[in-house]
Amino acid sequence: MNAYVHCLNSFTYKNTGGNPAGVVLQNIKTANTELTSQQMQGIAKQVGYSETAFVTEDKICDFNVRFFTPTQEVDFCGHATLAVFSLLFQQKLITAKTYSQQTRAGKLKVSVEPSGYVTMQQSLPKFIGIVPSAELAQLLNIDQQFFTSTNLPCEIISTGLADIIVPIPFGLLDDIVPNNQEITAFSQKYKVVGLHLFELNPLDAKLTSKDNKFTASCRNFAPLFGINEESATGSASGALACYLAKHNIVGNVQSNGTYHYTFEQGRAMKCQSKLSAKITLKKETIIQVQVGGFAHLDKTVQLEIN
Repeated sequence: MNAYVHCLNSFTYKNTGGNPAGVVLQNIKTANTELTSQQMQGIAKQVGYSETAFVTEDKICDFNVRFFTPTQEVDFCGHATLAVFSLLFQQKLITAKTYSQQTRAGKLKVSVEPSGYVTMQQSLPKFIGIVPSAELAQLLNIDQQFFTSTNLPCEIISTGLADIIVPIPFGLLDDIVPNNQEITAFSQKYKVVGLHLFELNPLDAKLTSKDNKFTASCRNFAPLFGINEESATGSASGALACYLAKHNIVGNVQSNGTYHYTFEQGRAMKCQSKLSAKITLKKETIIQVQVGGFAHLDKTVQLEIN
């Protein structure tokens, strides 16, 4: 039996960069026959991307989407979700409107604009706890004083997947050399996917969403899931936006109570990506988390599976 894997780059910036994801369409316009979980895992391992998504039509939602890293299934993946709905739109299997997807993280909405821009709903944030900065300093081979200088905590947050949000002083981010072996053990200890580092743009207070600049630059390390570094992480971008809103770093405030953030990721990998996030608050409580961007189809490959 053969499977057709569509390879897309998600969260591209000026039509370049982005994070590659695989998408397999099952029983959608006779694209592929339905696969077992074991076969899905085997395909994800062969493809080798940080995530590959498997899509079926659903009786309750519009689509059911499952996400696999090269080593295991995960509850949700932002950049693979973007790839899924971008592909469906590009292949004219859907039109520009709002859809629902069933994931292991719950039922989530995804909107597609006529331009092909995709905005995905994420789960409301869970603020799980603070992580000692001294432990993180050892993982990242930096001095603990760097964390103190940011006046911000290292915090576990989930909007579908749990990551440790790690503030880094401006100018240090690209020079960090992580200890992936220790990060793996650390991620198991705290039951997180990995570390999401960010440095705030020092001019953040003056930025608007039209400036084509970034609120923050980011790096993401998830070696526990076979991802030493990722060039665009949608789930962690939602968590970071919630973190910034919680700590009163509000980005561009819109009239409807929505905070807009624009993140850069992948610069250290020479694969610059652009991710946008919106946080809607009501009486200081986050009531909606959205992450969006563009994806471009790179190629389609045919794999033989057992």
